[in-house]
Amino acid sequence: MMKGEPRKEAEGDLLKGLAAGVVGGLVASAVMNQFQALLSKLLGGQERSHGAQSLQQGSPEVGVGGELKAEGKDAEEDDATERIANAISVGVSGHELTEREKEIAGTAFHYAMGASSGALYGAVAELLPAVKVGAGVPFGAAVWLIADEGLVPAVGLSKSP
Repeated sequence: MMKGEPRKEAEGDLLKGLAAGVVGGLVASAVMNQFQALLSKLLGGQERSHGAQSLQQGSPEVGVGGELKAEGKDAEEDDATERIANAISVGVSGHELTEREKEIAGTAFHYAMGASSGALYGAVAELLPAVKVGAGVPFGAAVWLIADEGLVPAVGLSKSP
Protein backbone atom coordinates (compact mmCIF):
# COMPACT_ATOMS: atom_id res chain seq x y z
CA MET A 1 0.00 0.00 0.00
CA MET A 2 1.39 3.38 -0.98
CA LYS A 3 1.51 6.25 1.43
CA GLY A 4 -1.12 8.41 -0.34
CA GLU A 5 -3.77 5.72 -0.91
CA PRO A 6 -5.81 6.02 2.33
CA ARG A 7 -6.12 9.77 1.81
CA LYS A 8 -7.37 9.29 -1.77
CA GLU A 9 -9.93 6.77 -0.52
CA ALA A 10 -11.13 9.20 2.16
CA GLU A 11 -11.40 11.98 -0.43
CA GLY A 12 -13.37 9.63 -2.68
CA ASP A 13 -15.75 8.79 0.15
CA LEU A 14 -16.22 12.48 0.90
CA LEU A 15 -17.00 13.19 -2.76
CA LYS A 16 -19.46 10.28 -2.79
CA GLY A 17 -21.09 11.72 0.31
CA LEU A 18 -21.32 15.17 -1.26
CA ALA A 19 -22.80 13.77 -4.48
CA ALA A 20 -25.28 11.56 -2.65
CA GLY A 21 -26.21 14.51 -0.46
CA VAL A 22 -26.88 16.74 -3.47
CA VAL A 23 -29.17 14.10 -4.97
CA GLY A 24 -30.88 13.55 -1.62
CA GLY A 25 -31.32 17.28 -1.13
CA LEU A 26 -32.89 17.68 -4.57
CA VAL A 27 -35.26 14.77 -3.92
CA ALA A 28 -36.14 16.19 -0.49
CA SER A 29 -36.86 19.57 -2.11
CA ALA A 30 -39.23 17.92 -4.58
CA VAL A 31 -40.95 15.99 -1.77
CA MET A 32 -41.23 19.23 0.20
CA ASN A 33 -42.91 20.84 -2.83
CA GLN A 34 -45.53 18.10 -2.99
CA PHE A 35 -46.14 18.10 0.76
CA GLN A 36 -46.50 21.87 0.99
CA ALA A 37 -48.74 22.01 -2.10
CA LEU A 38 -51.05 19.42 -0.53
CA LEU A 39 -50.99 21.14 2.86
CA SER A 40 -51.65 24.52 1.24
CA LYS A 41 -54.56 23.08 -0.72
CA LEU A 42 -56.05 21.54 2.43
CA LEU A 43 -55.62 24.74 4.45
CA GLY A 44 -56.76 27.06 1.66
CA GLY A 45 -53.41 28.81 1.30
CA GLN A 46 -51.49 29.97 -1.73
CA GLU A 47 -49.78 27.22 -3.74
CA ARG A 48 -46.26 27.81 -5.04
CA SER A 49 -44.55 25.94 -7.84
CA HIS A 50 -41.41 25.48 -5.78
CA GLY A 51 -42.69 24.73 -2.30
CA ALA A 52 -41.00 27.64 -0.57
CA GLN A 53 -43.98 28.55 1.53
CA SER A 54 -43.02 30.16 4.79
CA LEU A 55 -45.47 30.13 7.63
CA GLN A 56 -45.09 33.92 7.66
CA GLN A 57 -46.63 35.36 4.50
CA GLY A 58 -46.44 39.02 3.56
CA SER A 59 -43.89 41.79 3.27
CA PRO A 60 -41.46 42.21 6.14
CA GLU A 61 -40.80 45.69 7.47
CA VAL A 62 -37.07 45.20 8.08
CA GLY A 63 -33.99 43.95 6.28
CA VAL A 64 -34.03 42.97 2.62
CA GLY A 65 -37.82 42.98 2.34
CA GLY A 66 -38.09 46.31 4.11
CA GLU A 67 -35.58 47.86 1.70
CA LEU A 68 -37.45 46.49 -1.34
CA LYS A 69 -40.75 47.70 0.11
CA ALA A 70 -39.34 51.19 0.69
CA GLU A 71 -38.27 51.28 -2.98
CA GLY A 72 -41.70 50.07 -4.10
CA LYS A 73 -40.16 46.86 -5.45
CA ASP A 74 -41.68 44.24 -3.15
CA ALA A 75 -44.90 42.34 -3.66
CA GLU A 76 -46.87 41.20 -0.61
CA GLU A 77 -47.33 37.72 -2.11
CA ASP A 78 -43.59 37.14 -2.76
CA ASP A 79 -42.04 34.37 -0.73
CA ALA A 80 -38.49 34.39 0.62
CA THR A 81 -36.90 32.78 -2.45
CA GLU A 82 -38.60 35.22 -4.80
CA ARG A 83 -37.73 38.13 -2.53
CA ILE A 84 -34.00 37.28 -2.39
CA ALA A 85 -33.88 36.75 -6.16
CA ASN A 86 -35.55 40.12 -6.71
CA ALA A 87 -33.25 41.83 -4.20
CA ILE A 88 -30.16 40.46 -5.95
CA SER A 89 -31.47 41.52 -9.35
CA VAL A 90 -32.38 45.02 -8.13
CA GLY A 91 -29.07 45.38 -6.29
CA VAL A 92 -26.90 44.16 -9.16
CA SER A 93 -28.68 45.54 -12.21
CA GLY A 94 -31.50 47.74 -10.95
CA HIS A 95 -33.96 45.41 -12.74
CA GLU A 96 -37.07 44.40 -10.78
CA LEU A 97 -37.99 40.83 -11.71
CA THR A 98 -41.31 40.05 -13.38
CA GLU A 99 -43.64 37.55 -11.71
CA ARG A 100 -42.46 34.83 -14.13
CA GLU A 101 -38.78 35.65 -13.47
CA LYS A 102 -39.44 35.54 -9.71
CA GLU A 103 -41.07 32.12 -10.07
CA ILE A 104 -38.12 30.74 -12.04
CA ALA A 105 -35.50 32.29 -9.77
CA GLY A 106 -37.44 31.28 -6.65
CA THR A 107 -37.50 27.69 -7.85
CA ALA A 108 -33.75 27.82 -8.51
CA PHE A 109 -33.06 29.18 -5.00
CA HIS A 110 -35.32 26.54 -3.44
CA TYR A 111 -33.52 23.67 -5.16
CA ALA A 112 -30.08 25.23 -4.56
CA MET A 113 -30.87 25.38 -0.84
CA GLY A 114 -31.94 21.74 -0.89
CA ALA A 115 -28.87 20.63 -2.85
CA SER A 116 -26.43 22.54 -0.65
CA SER A 117 -28.06 21.34 2.58
CA GLY A 118 -27.99 17.79 1.26
CA ALA A 119 -24.33 18.14 0.27
CA LEU A 120 -23.50 19.30 3.79
CA TYR A 121 -25.33 16.33 5.31
CA GLY A 122 -23.69 13.91 2.86
CA ALA A 123 -20.22 15.19 3.71
CA VAL A 124 -20.87 15.06 7.45
CA ALA A 125 -22.24 11.53 7.08
CA GLU A 126 -18.96 10.43 5.49
CA LEU A 127 -16.91 12.05 8.23
CA LEU A 128 -19.18 10.90 11.09
CA PRO A 129 -20.82 7.63 9.99
CA ALA A 130 -23.05 7.55 13.09
CA VAL A 131 -25.25 10.26 11.54
CA LYS A 132 -26.09 8.01 8.56
CA VAL A 133 -28.64 5.96 10.48
CA GLY A 134 -31.95 7.78 10.73
CA ALA A 135 -30.55 11.29 10.99
CA GLY A 136 -31.53 12.60 7.53
CA VAL A 137 -35.11 13.54 8.38
CA PRO A 138 -34.21 15.25 11.68
CA PHE A 139 -31.39 17.09 9.86
CA GLY A 140 -33.83 18.28 7.19
CA ALA A 141 -36.33 19.37 9.83
CA ALA A 142 -33.61 21.28 11.68
CA VAL A 143 -32.50 23.00 8.46
CA TRP A 144 -36.10 24.04 7.78
CA LEU A 145 -36.63 25.28 11.35
CA ILE A 146 -33.39 27.24 11.52
CA ALA A 147 -33.55 28.64 7.98
CA ASP A 148 -37.24 29.21 7.34
CA GLU A 149 -38.38 30.15 10.80
CA GLY A 150 -35.17 31.78 12.07
CA LEU A 151 -32.71 33.15 9.52
CA VAL A 152 -35.20 34.04 6.77
CA PRO A 153 -37.29 36.35 9.01
CA ALA A 154 -34.14 37.70 10.72
CA VAL A 155 -32.74 39.06 7.44
CA GLY A 156 -36.11 40.39 6.32
CA LEU A 157 -37.05 37.84 3.67
CA SER A 158 -40.35 37.01 5.42
CA LYS A 159 -42.36 38.29 8.36
CA SER A 160 -41.24 37.26 11.82
CA PRO A 161 -42.96 34.26 13.44
